[in-house]
Amino acid sequence: MDIKVFKFGGASVCNASGIRNVAGILRKYKDDPIVMVVSAMGKTTNALEEVLKYYINGDPVSLIEAFEKVQKYHWNILEELFSDQDHVVYQTVDSLFNQLRGYIRKGHLYMGHTPDFDFDFEYDQIVSYGELFSSAIVYHYLLEQGLHVVYQDVRDLIKTDRTFRDARVNWEVTTNLIRNAIPAYLANREKTGVSVALTQGFIGSDMHGDTTTLGREGSDFTAAVFAYSLQVKEMTIWKDVPGVMNADPKWRKEAIKLDTLSYREAIELAYYGASVIHPKTIKPLENSGIILRVKSFSDPDGTGTTIENLESWTLDIPVFIRKQDQVLISLSSRDFSFIMEENLSQIFNILATYRVKVNVMQHSAISFSICVDNDPQKIPLLLEHFRKDYKTRYNEGLELITIRHYQPGTAEALINNRKILMEQKSRLTLQLVLV
Repeated sequence: MDIKVFKFGGASVCNASGIRNVAGILRKYKDDPIVMVVSAMGKTTNALEEVLKYYINGDPVSLIEAFEKVQKYHWNILEELFSDQDHVVYQTVDSLFNQLRGYIRKGHLYMGHTPDFDFDFEYDQIVSYGELFSSAIVYHYLLEQGLHVVYQDVRDLIKTDRTFRDARVNWEVTTNLIRNAIPAYLANREKTGVSVALTQGFIGSDMHGDTTTLGREGSDFTAAVFAYSLQVKEMTIWKDVPGVMNADPKWRKEAIKLDTLSYREAIELAYYGASVIHPKTIKPLENSGIILRVKSFSDPDGTGTTIENLESWTLDIPVFIRKQDQVLISLSSRDFSFIMEENLSQIFNILATYRVKVNVMQHSAISFSICVDNDPQKIPLLLEHFRKDYKTRYNEGLELITIRHYQPGTAEALINNRKILMEQKSRLTLQLVLV
């Protein structure tokens, strides 16, 4: 059975017309069994992070406003898709919002005042509702349109450890659960009519049943987990761009599409922050030789970008990657002694403790500097820990530009007389940390 795995991101289901378009894409593949992974709608994840912030800060007025904003956004989409107010989807989505409201009310009384408070745990319990809202609405709309769909809660299939906000998949358990569930739905489609198994991206659950998340933008990775577990031939990510571009077209209007990429190059681009692909997505696909296609949901017949095993192929044009809201941290010993191997070991142990990923690093005799994403929860704690043993300086609000396959003169227009705080150059990659 040739199963296809499709992942639809938040931009593809951000409004009613987007969801109608998704149904149209699925109709083009009506003869194929499909696993469909759907993200939260639009910027719902960001909106739920606002809910979480006010929940933790104990600001009930702002909390209610943020909650109602999320609810109204989804209700507007519902009303545009379903004219019958008695449709079961209204009851389903209302029940999910009531569950979230109940969780917030229950925790609000003690939030932030207990010694075992775990921000990452609370994050996963609240922010995960974005995918639950989205999948419920899309599922019922597809049924309404006559498509043969079965709904599957991904938390019953993807099992993880308890590393909340960046959970690690238990591959053996997860693979067995997926293989026992999904093919059974799709193999009997002549009898049941089921041709699409719809589930959520980004989330899973641990062995205790608590909801976990797989890291920001983790829906791509979810699709890769299904593709690997089912050993499909190819997987498709549907995006709001024609394919993988050599720059974000919102940043550089002259960006062009890359028709083909090797697994290795795709991993490098994802690692450096190319937003079109989640960093963890590629490896399970490469391990099984699964082709990854990145296509535009607004031009489903377009060629998109194909990512596959191309050992000898490399890019002949620069690729530009921009990461904003960066923090540059510089550490030096208090007595100006050398930063030695034991210091580096300690520094990286501290980074691992707070699960902070280093985007760029630079080492001199008496100092060590790192550029990291600004995380308002992690970075203050990290800096506090560093200050115990090191003289610590930091700059916020910076921009990191990475240029793969850079050429002479490539960076000049990007620098544009701005101050460079760090520069790192290798054979293929140039990285600049800019004010």
